[in-house]
Amino acid sequence: MKNAFSLAACWLILLVYVNYRVDTLPRERPLVVTSWDAFGYYMYLPAGLIYHDFTRLNWLDTADARYHLTGGDGWQAIKLDDGRYTFKYLGGVAIMQLPLFLAWHLVAYLTGAPADGFSPPYQYAISFGALLYCFLALLLLRRFLLGYFSDVVTGCTLLLLALASNLMQYAAGDNGLSHVYLFVLYVLILRATSSWHRKPALFSAAAIGYIIGLATMSRPTEAIMLFIPLLWHTHTPQAARAKWKAVNDHRSHLMITLLFGFIGILPQLIYWKATTGSFIYDVGSKWVFLNPWFRVLLGWEKGWFIYTPVAVLFVAGLFFVKKFEFKNAVIWFCLFNIWIIIAWDEWRYGGSYSTRALVQSYPVFALPLAALSSRALASRWRIPFIAVGLYLIGVNIFQTYQYSKTILHYDDMNRKYYSRIYLNPDPSPLDISLLDVEDMPPKTTDGLHPTLLYRLDRQTPLSAPAGEKLPLWDTALGAKTGTTWIEVQARILAPGHLWHSFLAASLTQGDSSRSARVRLYSPISNNDSVNEYRFFMRLPFSAPRLEVYLTTDYGFRGEIRSLTITRWDKKPAP
Repeated sequence: MKNAFSLAACWLILLVYVNYRVDTLPRERPLVVTSWDAFGYYMYLPAGLIYHDFTRLNWLDTADARYHLTGGDGWQAIKLDDGRYTFKYLGGVAIMQLPLFLAWHLVAYLTGAPADGFSPPYQYAISFGALLYCFLALLLLRRFLLGYFSDVVTGCTLLLLALASNLMQYAAGDNGLSHVYLFVLYVLILRATSSWHRKPALFSAAAIGYIIGLATMSRPTEAIMLFIPLLWHTHTPQAARAKWKAVNDHRSHLMITLLFGFIGILPQLIYWKATTGSFIYDVGSKWVFLNPWFRVLLGWEKGWFIYTPVAVLFVAGLFFVKKFEFKNAVIWFCLFNIWIIIAWDEWRYGGSYSTRALVQSYPVFALPLAALSSRALASRWRIPFIAVGLYLIGVNIFQTYQYSKTILHYDDMNRKYYSRIYLNPDPSPLDISLLDVEDMPPKTTDGLHPTLLYRLDRQTPLSAPAGEKLPLWDTALGAKTGTTWIEVQARILAPGHLWHSFLAASLTQGDSSRSARVRLYSPISNNDSVNEYRFFMRLPFSAPRLEVYLTTDYGFRGEIRSLTITRWDKKPAP
């Protein structure tokens, strides 16, 4: 079969994605993918097609109580001065979800499931429908790449793009968000742009306009997609002259593009007019273009180059696109796109795996990646390149599963913690403590002298109201000798009371103090079991007072099964 390798790559990607989606389906509760940000994009459909209520939202409290959609306070809708509501998120994603919604609305009726827009048929439709969209987009991207690159290069590019990046999480895991739907639109804009430049036609001109309009109606910053058709085929002065001559010769196509771009955003303008009285409404975003957050790329919290290291190849590939007609379009789009993403004031982008706001534009990054891959596979660096690619795929799949278990945390990552969980299939309570504790524990206790300060080995019930501290033990410590560590270990059972409760220790001497705490609801804790906790603190003072206690934001009721506090001293060399 012609081009069999790249086709097999697409099917392998689908197999991995479906397996991940099935493996991570919740076992103890119904699947709900339309929650938090995803609910903000989706809520247009049930509001309009089932409840016929866009502005009062009388249906929301009932749905939220049953399915836990909003995260608690309904921030996905903005309350206006007249008491009505308008949605914070734009409606482009809902338009792309509409076929899935309608199909499974019918299934809900036929199966007797609640036809309320949020019951399991709708959730599975959105989740597995997004997977289908992604697979079809990968097939289209494959055909597009084959117009420029060989079958092997295309297949390798697709495997790296889909299996070595955080696309896997947002196409197969958190796929109620906008990213996978916009991923489809980026593939389509590449196809439509290439098609028009090869043979100008009204259909491709209209498609370019509508795709950009729909993408802008999904996330306004996706209007940057305009750079792709604007700068396509301008890689040489001769090509640029030929391109602008073609545009001049087909001025009616430009009008069609503008018209269909307006059609793409028109539903949002109508919605805003109906709910706010104005065609344009500011939903409240802020950018800091002159002082962007480079930690979005390099920070240990969610840095793109750190947690999605294949992104280094995406960017390096920009140096290898010189001969291609898409050179200027890709280079300028990628640079402006990255700058916009790192300049958003809310630089963490909520709970996320790596930098999720770049995921949708990966079809554009596929082009420099393919250019680099083509060069590497044709050189003496072929074997190292393949080895690095396989390593990056393995790391990403492993980390994506870690993310699904919250071991790779959605918001609290740091360098010390990441170093302990990197490719670690079974992190210990001490490893997990570095999510919260600044002090890196000693690599070994060899050479350290232990002194047992306190041990509790009996089952002891504990309870505390919200906001209170529950003392466990305190004492005055003797003078430190050289390097000194305090180690706290505990076994705690608190069904239903782990969330926002902490095991803590504080050291005080005069007006100076230092404290540390670890969360009870950790990535390796089990709500209904006895859980183990362990952390170290470096002793900063000569003879401080040590206090060990529990704190709780929402109330605590449970048992402490054991508590051990040990002092480790390393005496200075004589």
